Amino acid sequence: MRVLIVNTSENTGGAAVAANRLKDALNNNGVKAKMLVRDKETDDITVSGVGNGWRMQWSRLWERWCIFLQLRLSRNHLFEIDIANSGTDITRTREFREADVIHLSWINQGMLSLNGIRKILDSGKPVVWTMHDLWPASSICHYAHTCGRFRNACGNCPLLPGGGGRNDLSARVWRRKREMLDHHNVWFVTCSQWLGRQAKASGLIKDQMITSIPNPIDTNFFCPQDKAGARKLLSLPADKRIILFVSQRVTDQRKGMDYFISAVERLAKEHPGMKENTGIAILGGHAEELEGRLALPVYPLGYVSDQKLIRSVYCAADVFVLPSLEDNLPNTIMESLACGVPCVGFKVGGIPEMIDHRQNGYIAAGRDAADLAEGIRWVLDEADYKSLSDEAVRKVQRCYSQRTVAMKYIDVYNEAIAFKHYKL
Repeated sequence: MRVLIVNTSENTGGAAVAANRLKDALNNNGVKAKMLVRDKETDDITVSGVGNGWRMQWSRLWERWCIFLQLRLSRNHLFEIDIANSGTDITRTREFREADVIHLSWINQGMLSLNGIRKILDSGKPVVWTMHDLWPASSICHYAHTCGRFRNACGNCPLLPGGGGRNDLSARVWRRKREMLDHHNVWFVTCSQWLGRQAKASGLIKDQMITSIPNPIDTNFFCPQDKAGARKLLSLPADKRIILFVSQRVTDQRKGMDYFISAVERLAKEHPGMKENTGIAILGGHAEELEGRLALPVYPLGYVSDQKLIRSVYCAADVFVLPSLEDNLPNTIMESLACGVPCVGFKVGGIPEMIDHRQNGYIAAGRDAADLAEGIRWVLDEADYKSLSDEAVRKVQRCYSQRTVAMKYIDVYNEAIAFKHYKL
């Protein structure tokens, strides 16, 4: 079986990391898997690029410009919206022709247009589409927040100026997606059960095949390492407890930095000794901007792409905190757990599926900085830390190992292929 995984980027972003890991998991379990990407970043022979010339750049810029105009020249929500009005035609590539199954992953920002996706569906090849967010099941947004319009039909979009209107951009893109999916069967896979519930409620895809399969991780690579050695490598203090926060862009409001700041302030006020024995490591872009905003010592590590160094960051920590306000199945929590580091997060999205409350971490009430602080304190001061750490590793090995996830996807591929043969 030959599977072609299509993703915008090879390595940048959580979806790219997940798609790459799935490709490796499949290849390690008897499937010939390749990736086709817009942004090829390594010399990996199992990853092909569609080219990043002026056509690809134009597709990306043209889409942003059209959205910018719809936002009345405002940058508000500019990168929260995708309309897929331009992209590349991958059906002409050798990789597409050779594949038995086309597996769409995160294909936004100029990778595939709606017309391009329609051509893929019209080709007759089985199509599996992994949802890393809500965009395939909504109109123009990646996260619905409190909006429920995707359950029926989009329009009056809260992301558009003045709430859009009944026939706004979101309504028009919704109709184009409906036309694209008409008379086609797609096997949608959500990375979390939370997103699966949203997908099954979507007026756009509720009649399609929808299942939930988590992302995989290489548990031979992400595993507990020597903490002292990791801290020495990263120049982190050996005599402090380290709270870790990780995000591709740490100032992203969706990742809940404001709640993290409030929680840390509360900890420092109620437990003043933490100012001497506890510090915060920040991994991600713009990390330096948080110095002076947190009530405990901060160690900004900046943006890191080297996987071995990222593993060392996790292994250097005592607790990982991700107070996302909405999230699917964060790779960062999976990586932390795999390295034996207990996690603390809000009861939102797919996070409660990963963190088992008081077993491998702590689930705080949504948007509750006080409970978030209590979770951090509980992990550091009260819990049986070794038990938490051991259970964190067991959870990942049980649920997210390469073989476990690959076998579930192979079942979906076989079902999609069998259905296509039956239709013929």
